[in-house]
Amino acid sequence: MILTLNVAVLLAVIIYFRIGRKGQFQSKANQWTTVFIVLVFGVLIAPTGFGQGILAVLGNVVQSISAAGSP
Repeated sequence: MILTLNVAVLLAVIIYFRIGRKGQFQSKANQWTTVFIVLVFGVLIAPTGFGQGILAVLGNVVQSISAAGSP
């Protein structure tokens, strides 16, 4: 039996547990580590179909907000 693990899924689990500790104080180094992990996760998920769908939805939201703000 071969077990494969997607790196993006692993990073999503790590992000969930790192951000889930809301009651604890974090050092600056710990915060920067979390930011780095989230950025790597974003780079890994961006070329996938799911990432492209998120990009399309966010693009539509930003476009509608900018259209509502212009006279």
